[in-house]
Amino acid sequence: MTSRLPISPQVFAIFTALITEKIGIHYDAGDRELLGDKLSVRALELGFDSLLDYYYFLRYDPAGGAEIDALTDALVVSETYFFRELAQLEVTIAEFIAPRVAAGERPRIWSAACASGEEPLTIAMLLAERGLLDKVELVASDISARALARARAGVFGPRALRSNAPPPAFAARWLQVAPDRVTVSAELQRAIDWRRINLLDATEVAALGQFDVIVCRNVLIYFHDNTARWVVSNLSGALVAGGVLLVGVSESLLRLGTALSCEERGGVFVYRKAER
Repeated sequence: MTSRLPISPQVFAIFTALITEKIGIHYDAGDRELLGDKLSVRALELGFDSLLDYYYFLRYDPAGGAEIDALTDALVVSETYFFRELAQLEVTIAEFIAPRVAAGERPRIWSAACASGEEPLTIAMLLAERGLLDKVELVASDISARALARARAGVFGPRALRSNAPPPAFAARWLQVAPDRVTVSAELQRAIDWRRINLLDATEVAALGQFDVIVCRNVLIYFHDNTARWVVSNLSGALVAGGVLLVGVSESLLRLGTALSCEERGGVFVYRKAER
């Protein structure tokens, strides 16, 4: 039985164009065999004996849209864990969320491309520790239905906790840690509005409304620069005046060009939309 279908440079080129268009993930020429392996799994499961036939199905068949969703689950990188880059979240809540609550507002936070949900659940813990959880609207989204299903379940594998991001003392109130799993408090789960959103879709993003804080960390590195600019533009449009966008510590928007200004707050960097 064939376990892998060959992928020529030409077929690789049309697939990468399709994937960039639909999902945003960028593959370089050196990734041809890696992508071919992932595509082969889906194509063979559906009974295709060539990747070109599978491509035509995705591109032109009425059922191709549902299969693109399934392929998305196979392609997206869901690398995340609790308390990742925690200082940035702590400073943002202290500097941009708590003051707005104190002023009588109900600020909104969006954890975009949240994968299996450890990031927004970390944010929910930080809010709860300040007594702010019921005073803030917290939205979390991802393009992968499979990742969101794991997030909604609230049960994670042991790799959800990492030695490079040790749990703060308060984590014991919200996480039940066993050798084979980490279970999250139902209170935190209920506080989050989980959504399936494609960051490339400006209409979907706009439909969420506007936010005081958007967290989109360690995501743009998977996009080509032009795609990353489009995503940043969509996210910037979803910020209120004076709102902030967080990206990963290894990411920078300066090379992409953005109307957001880079500010240092409490030793961490945020990108802020101008006040009107």
